[in-house]
Amino acid sequence: MAADAPTPTGDNPADKPASRNFIQQIIDADIAAGKHQAADIHTRFPPEPNGYLHIGHAKSICLNAGLAREYGGKFNLRFDDTNPVKEEQEYVDAIMDDVRWLGGDWEDRLRHASDYFDTLYDWAVALIKAGKAFVCDLNAEQMREHRGTLTEPGKESPYRSRTVEENLDLFAQMKAGKFKDGEKTLRAKIDMASSNINLRDPVMYRIKHAHHQRTGDKWCIYPSYDYTHGQSDALEGITHSICTLEFENHRPLYDWCLDQLNELGLLPEGRPRQIEFARLNLTYTVMSKRKLLQLVTEKHVSGWDDPRMPTIRGLRRRGYTSQAIRAFCERIGVAKFNSTIDMLWLEDALREHLNEVALRRMAVLRPLKVVLVDEGGKPLTGDIKTCSIANHPQDPAQGEREVTLGPVLYIEQEDFMEDAPKKFFRLKPGGPVRLRGAAIIVCQEVVKDAAGEVTELRCTFNPDTSAKIDDKKVKGTIHWVDAATAVDAPVRVYDHLFGVENPDKAEEGKTFLDNLNPNSLETLTAKCEPALAEAAAGDTFQFERVGYFFADPIDSKPGQPVFNRTVTLRDTWGKESGK
Repeated sequence: MAADAPTPTGDNPADKPASRNFIQQIIDADIAAGKHQAADIHTRFPPEPNGYLHIGHAKSICLNAGLAREYGGKFNLRFDDTNPVKEEQEYVDAIMDDVRWLGGDWEDRLRHASDYFDTLYDWAVALIKAGKAFVCDLNAEQMREHRGTLTEPGKESPYRSRTVEENLDLFAQMKAGKFKDGEKTLRAKIDMASSNINLRDPVMYRIKHAHHQRTGDKWCIYPSYDYTHGQSDALEGITHSICTLEFENHRPLYDWCLDQLNELGLLPEGRPRQIEFARLNLTYTVMSKRKLLQLVTEKHVSGWDDPRMPTIRGLRRRGYTSQAIRAFCERIGVAKFNSTIDMLWLEDALREHLNEVALRRMAVLRPLKVVLVDEGGKPLTGDIKTCSIANHPQDPAQGEREVTLGPVLYIEQEDFMEDAPKKFFRLKPGGPVRLRGAAIIVCQEVVKDAAGEVTELRCTFNPDTSAKIDDKKVKGTIHWVDAATAVDAPVRVYDHLFGVENPDKAEEGKTFLDNLNPNSLETLTAKCEPALAEAAAGDTFQFERVGYFFADPIDSKPGQPVFNRTVTLRDTWGKESGK
């Protein structure tokens, strides 16, 4: 859901737009059946603080926060901080900042699973007393051996028959720190022959002698995600617990825990309903936290905020806008079946937004020197022309800027071709081309070095941009920068981090790392018009005919911007920007 979702028109689903995704339809039906009022709809985003958020999380944030906004309900941010070994405050702070940036407003409802550790422990004791849980001495490997397979039932633990009294005593000793990590677990007593492996006596508590970033050393046993998740939803009054599809097989366990506690009269009124939707997969990316961490720790990237990473931090540093990401999530919709979305969808959403808001500037990434000459071939001298160029061709309110044209300028190397095909409308020997907003030039001479490389072009100059050459209209327009006033700026040209659409699909004997794109980053020194020297960290521009560029928020200094290429232009936009 986009941040600017329409204000709800009432509790009647008929008042809502006709095109509704399946989650909206479920909520509409619940409201129509009287299960909830629209204002009671309560969603949450429950990240684990063990890494940075990525674009897949953005879809969940936009969906959950957008649903709460649409119905006039509530949205919680809840950290699933049940594994202190992998959790850090750094991740907590970054997640909160990224959720806010995407438009998720939890108001005063910042929650943590650790807020409920005492209650969860008391409920576990109640389940032991009801004969629904037991302390098990099997280690992790032994439990795997007992679990069975998809076609064969598991075997019951030899410790499953312990008495209630013995289980209560052992669980209390676990809490008191009497046992080593992995020595004992608390397991739910469900059904080792269940066709759903998640119901084969799953672990509820593990021993971890680890310092917790919020609770300190109070606990040395920590609840599992499956045991914590549903109960936390219930305690917070969540009405619709929206998860990705990998949790679909966990839903029976989610419901089993709630059912048992409800039978014991322990749950508050109301009951959350878990709904699964397809996670976001993008071409040319990996979404596994383990793999993203590996990219960082093995220094294949500069960090979690490397602009090539699919993390929210990386996208932000590359110059993506929250509006573009929300629009992308809205466009791809909410589905029930996993699929992979082409990266072009995300890039198009970004182009559409930046086309509206980015000021235009001229910069030459790979400069080729052009010397303006008179009809006799003699170089011109002095100031030639001052040009007024619109800051945004579709928004006159942005005004204009003055750009000088001197006797020496720079153009892109790719805008000249010595042996050009017939339909090459840029600069070529004897051929005219229009300089954006300034003049028409005709290439008269090509200067080369000893190796035969083109180092300089000598061109005649006509200040009339509407003139015809040999009674023919000049078809090509290119951008340029005046050599006398140009400023140098580092530019990072980013491409996909991986060179194949599905990096996870590696050849036999290889890993996803073998699919890294060796050309995913190129650093250049661009020749820029003077106005770009004034760019502040975080400013975005369209470098005309080149792409959208973002002044790096970390490396840019006053008067010394460093630009990251955010996204290329569409071909049609590239042509239009040169008119």
